[in-house]
Amino acid sequence: MTAADADQASRRAALAMAFALPGDATIYLLLPLYAANFGVTLPEAGFLLAANRLVRIAGYGWVAHFYATRGPRTACFIATIAAALSTLGYWIGTGIWVLLVARLMWGLAFAALNIANQALPTASTENASRRAGRARSIVAVGPMLGLLGGAIVADMYGPRVVFLILGVAACIAPLFTLRLPSVPEAFHPQGPRFAWPSSLNLWSFAQGLTLDGIFVFGLSLLAASHLPKGAVIAAGTALALRYAVEIVFSPVGGQLAQRHGARRMVVMLSLASSASLALLGAQGAILWVGNIATIVLRALMQPLPGPVVAETFGQDARVGALAAQATWRDIGAGAGPLVAGFLLPIAAPVLIYGASAALLAATSTMLSREQQAPRT
Repeated sequence: MTAADADQASRRAALAMAFALPGDATIYLLLPLYAANFGVTLPEAGFLLAANRLVRIAGYGWVAHFYATRGPRTACFIATIAAALSTLGYWIGTGIWVLLVARLMWGLAFAALNIANQALPTASTENASRRAGRARSIVAVGPMLGLLGGAIVADMYGPRVVFLILGVAACIAPLFTLRLPSVPEAFHPQGPRFAWPSSLNLWSFAQGLTLDGIFVFGLSLLAASHLPKGAVIAAGTALALRYAVEIVFSPVGGQLAQRHGARRMVVMLSLASSASLALLGAQGAILWVGNIATIVLRALMQPLPGPVVAETFGQDARVGALAAQATWRDIGAGAGPLVAGFLLPIAAPVLIYGASAALLAATSTMLSREQQAPRT
């Protein structure tokens, strides 16, 4: 694929995901706050929010194989249809079993869209990191608007109508997939299913646990605790802020990686993120400095795992490697809220965020020392 073809394909895949993703982003905000409206208990809501990650952990390899053998067009078209049905399911569904079907459906849909939005920007080595940054910026627009608008609508009219609106918007997503490439990709599974993880996979786990899990969980609590009268709007704004920063800074991260190398930038940004995480155990102005710095650094780093995988494993093996990397990140991201929810009431924040910083720094150092030649 030429660089121009990769530009067009990655842009269309990003637009498809931007329309498909808001329903999932917003269910994380609204389901815990309005569990009774959906006919579930708070523990059941927690299980439902984790279910999409659980099915991806089990099914990423299968989805990657389907994506590679059927091509991006077919895989993403089916995924966007499933995403729209899933979001509309949150509108009409009541009770754990109906909502569980919607969550599992979304989990597999996201797996396909996530692979596409990392594989297509790296389909050409020319300007791959810059292309990945632009794609991530496009994707972030959807959930940012969904969270901001969803919080306001839910506060005024309740949570159900939010998912009707987002479900209708998600029906636009399949249109962008119709002009994606239909040519199959090469697929090479990354070793035995339970093989010892590589340094890249360990770093992905740490990133998911600390930056996607513990940090985001704590960020929502921090916002809601400071504005208790408008908790849903405060939490929605805090979650939307992450995506707003990605819109601005993900392209910058892609440009830096294009100039200095994706792996080098991932290591540098991860080490900086570990330092900012350590600040979250403080109080007052230092706490807010740490939060803002972590949000910005996370946004800079968000588009870079795909280019790192492509640099490390080569073009032919990148789809399978992307699935493995995403699986480990999901394991960490799924465990993060559970760890934070258990530890935050009983342990000092300085210990929780200090341990998170140490884990991220350790895996970043391991990643920097890995010298693996690209494979084809």
